[in-house]
Amino acid sequence: MENRLKGQVATARRSVLTEDVHERVKSLIMNGDLEPGSRVNIYAVARLLDVSQTPVREVLAALESEGLLTKEALRGYSVAPLLTRDQVADLYRLRLLLEPWAAGRAAETVTPETAGRLRAELASLPQAPPGTRYEDYHGIAAHDARFHDLVAELSGSPAVRDALRRTHAHLHLFRLEYEGRRSGEPTLAEHHRVGAAIADGDAAAAESAMREHLAAARDRFLRIGPPTP
Repeated sequence: MENRLKGQVATARRSVLTEDVHERVKSLIMNGDLEPGSRVNIYAVARLLDVSQTPVREVLAALESEGLLTKEALRGYSVAPLLTRDQVADLYRLRLLLEPWAAGRAAETVTPETAGRLRAELASLPQAPPGTRYEDYHGIAAHDARFHDLVAELSGSPAVRDALRRTHAHLHLFRLEYEGRRSGEPTLAEHHRVGAAIADGDAAAAESAMREHLAAARDRFLRIGPPTP
């Protein structure tokens, strides 16, 4: 029993360390301290964070799967480039095809339990954060990802949910939106309109609210002026 408990404690500590390194490296990327296109050296990151190379290797692999890093043979990891205007527009074309349908379908099949899950998610972030660094806005970035994933889940379509997850949209878009500015208040207000329509079981209103939300978000990003190719 004692040996088993020791093993569990060691695993927990390792997990906490990896999570801490993950957030610290992600902060470097999201805040632009590691610039888009720059190489990410495992040894340099380990020295900077004063940790061993093992959790850094795990974290860089995880960040590649999240779309924040790219990896090339013989070159290692680099920070993924920011989205261009054309890429932002193309991303929203995809989302406008999938997510209004998902919201409408979620409303058609809503139950007291799923309505409660939506309300709980909306209540998890009462107001937008005031700062423009990742340490300030990571809460709304996480909420945005959870909210859109939840709507996709409630649509009952694993294919739609998986397609949206693969875009890594929230991280790339928040890198653009919060670079020296913030506009979280409209996002939260739009989420509440979508969530209320789904919870009410109004499929037409849910589909319309999601479409309006995505179009407004697209226009906000395009006004920011992401880099051209």
